[in-house]
Amino acid sequence: MIAGEASGDLHGANLVKALQKKKPNIIFSGIGGKAMQDAGVKIVVDAATLSVVGITEVFSKLPGILSGMAAAKSFLKNSRPDLLILIDFPDFNLRIAAVAKKWHIPVLFYISPQIWAWRSGRVTKIGRLVDHIAVILPFEASFYRKHHIPVTFVGHPLLDEFRGPLPSSTPPLQDTPPVIGLLPGSRESEIFRLLPVMLQAARILSRQIDVRFVVSMAPGASHDAIRTLCLPFQDDLHLEIDLNGARSVFAKTHLIVAASGTVTLEAAIAGTPVIIIYKVSPLSYRLGKALIKVKHIGLVNLIAEREIVPELIQDRASPELIAETVLKLVNTPASLDAIRHAFADVRYRLGGPGASSRVADIALNMLKSM
Repeated sequence: MIAGEASGDLHGANLVKALQKKKPNIIFSGIGGKAMQDAGVKIVVDAATLSVVGITEVFSKLPGILSGMAAAKSFLKNSRPDLLILIDFPDFNLRIAAVAKKWHIPVLFYISPQIWAWRSGRVTKIGRLVDHIAVILPFEASFYRKHHIPVTFVGHPLLDEFRGPLPSSTPPLQDTPPVIGLLPGSRESEIFRLLPVMLQAARILSRQIDVRFVVSMAPGASHDAIRTLCLPFQDDLHLEIDLNGARSVFAKTHLIVAASGTVTLEAAIAGTPVIIIYKVSPLSYRLGKALIKVKHIGLVNLIAEREIVPELIQDRASPELIAETVLKLVNTPASLDAIRHAFADVRYRLGGPGASSRVADIALNMLKSM
């Protein structure tokens, strides 16, 4: 199994547990993080040495990526596992899939590369290298079927972690100051790029209204980096650093400002309105803008097929515009309620719980057919 990022590590761990329930004698090895290791995977390479976002940012991690790739290739050649499960992380994982193909190792790809958004030419490569693909977004299955690639929509694994109905309305704001969550992501590059902007927006807001802020410390995030960045703002703001992850922040906030990514979908499933922001290097943004073919970058808006939450990307992710957007929403609770109602449709489109179990069944069927 190979998962190159924190979210993939979590999904990989849940898949391992589902497989262990169905067939306890499976032996797992691969690339991942603490969650997969705790679930029983022998970790050959720590995924933290590989994770990076942005086209130009990859160069800073290139030695670790090349080393991890060499280790993965060597492991496949020498160990010849019965099945290779690749989780997201496409640029790395498709190279490893090519090696697996050479050694006749079947490949299950869990969580599709976003080829429907950009670099759609990769679909031919995926069809050549991957034996089955398990997708977690509802519109992905039809895309792969069009290209005659074996595919199953398994639902989103986050639904296994959020049970019960969504809240139907925003917590009342009349008797308490609004509480805004700030979620800058888990990668150090994201934190240093996005958290200062979020905190500057918080300072602007605090001069206009009585407001409190909670900064989320994501799993794998640098505690020292977040505390250092928050320190100059501690005297100006009612600021709390939450060490318990995003869901803890959802439970205590009226609205969050979050880095684009899986956490924004978690917010939708939990029923917490979100403003999506993102910045990369100017060169990465220019290249990405030329290549990306979708109208939205936020998963929530992509699934809804319309903009139900604001997206402030690159130059629009300025402290002034973030503060203005937050203020507009907290001053109109009906807008927050409308977002929450739209989230119910997003949750419905994601399918029911049980994604890990359904992927485990696909994996076991692939093992039986060998």
